Amino acid sequence: MGLLSNKIDREVLKPGDHIYSWRNAYLYAHHGIYVGDEKVIHFTRGGGQEIGTGTVLDRFVFSSSPSHPSDSPCPKCGDQSRLDGVISSCIECFLSGGNLYLFEYDVSSALFLAKPRGGTCTLAKSDPPEDVLHRASFLLQNGFGGYHIFKNNCEDFAIYCKTGLLVITNISVGRSGQAASFLAATSAVVSSPLRFLTTSFSGLAVVGYGMYCASRLVSDIGVRRDVSKIPVEQLIAGSRRNESEVVADLAKEN
Repeated sequence: MGLLSNKIDREVLKPGDHIYSWRNAYLYAHHGIYVGDEKVIHFTRGGGQEIGTGTVLDRFVFSSSPSHPSDSPCPKCGDQSRLDGVISSCIECFLSGGNLYLFEYDVSSALFLAKPRGGTCTLAKSDPPEDVLHRASFLLQNGFGGYHIFKNNCEDFAIYCKTGLLVITNISVGRSGQAASFLAATSAVVSSPLRFLTTSFSGLAVVGYGMYCASRLVSDIGVRRDVSKIPVEQLIAGSRRNESEVVADLAKEN
């Protein structure tokens, strides 16, 4: 791996690694946890509803579910093109023809900011591989809640498996560096009052990039204050309890 690329060879993969592969001409990356034996556990939304808006946007950010022609499914995985939630796939299906990259943990602030693209590294420290594999396997059996492009996506899943950290507020973006980068870029362009301090193109570029970097850094899971380490069993128990409360409330209304 290098400063500008986290690309690696399959031969160096270890169980518990957080890996990703770019999709749709580097528009976004799909993330997962390598569990060994050429298998990856990952979180996805299938059937052309990756961002789930029901609009034309879904055509641009297409499904991360393994895609094969219906008449020739993967001999290892079968047809997973319509699957939702946490699934296990062979590494070929996970990569979907793309290259393999390794997500980095416990990086310095300088290295984090030197990588202009979000969703490739974090300042947070990874837990031991056995903890990572336990979380991934447990969530494969019990799910990871509903998919949300900004608050609960494939990168959020992989980061939780690696760190056990969850965002405990409902007012901000999730753990995903990709989502944070998108929102940081939007904020730098349209909402920064500093853009009025200069009128030159170069000045605007410097101010905008500075705001982008600052927003990315403060949104990283490794420095945020609104996160807490939650055991995976507690996460699932809490999710089921909330679902039961919703059902109970609906029953009372009827």
